Amino acid sequence: MSQPGTLFVVSAHAADFVWRAGGAIALHRSQGWKVRVLCLSFGERGESARLWKDGKSLEEIKAIRRAEAEQAAAILGADIRFFDVGDYPIDVTPELRDGLVQEIRAHRPDVILTHTFLDPYNADHPRTAELVREARILAQAHGYPSEHPPIGAPQLYSFEPHQPEQCQFRIDLLLDITSVFDKKRQAMECMQAQEHLWAYYTDVAKRRGVQAGRNSGQPIVYAEAYQRVFPSVGGAFV
Repeated sequence: MSQPGTLFVVSAHAADFVWRAGGAIALHRSQGWKVRVLCLSFGERGESARLWKDGKSLEEIKAIRRAEAEQAAAILGADIRFFDVGDYPIDVTPELRDGLVQEIRAHRPDVILTHTFLDPYNADHPRTAELVREARILAQAHGYPSEHPPIGAPQLYSFEPHQPEQCQFRIDLLLDITSVFDKKRQAMECMQAQEHLWAYYTDVAKRRGVQAGRNSGQPIVYAEAYQRVFPSVGGAFV
């Protein structure tokens, strides 16, 4: 795309967008794109073990996770909206589905990033992916009720899951995030409730960077991996 567009990142829990797409967010913002993060939950029940062990209440945990995610989004340069539907499990209600459709209709993303459609370790992730795919379809339907017109066909990518080998994750894109990795690292360090993942996702970015360099011949240090859901369309091979 020659002109800056709009990037959507739909995150099941408050930290998912940081670990898995923080580099994409910062990179696209540096290129003039608008970026909007939609967090379905704060990850308060399933991804905040440290805070539960510290004796925090549910409302305290939600407030902490919200503040962490807001700070991370600000560092990356993204707008953020919280649906606060609860996690473990995320229940896809008609209201949630319609809310996502209306977001897509109103903001008209060119690219959407979300979870994989298979994750045996976390049912919230594939449930979110299915919701996003369905919302994209509904947002294209001329008969779907909305004050906004139908959208075109934004590309949908799955970002890398925590254990890709178990999720049938296939890499279609290695995104060079070397120039913005410092922002991703700063954003990761906002997620104090999951400090154990800072080093893990730094190592993932380094490993993908090595693979990106090998596949491009370019001096790439850090990268993120993505799987395309729909075919790319063009007039030439690139």
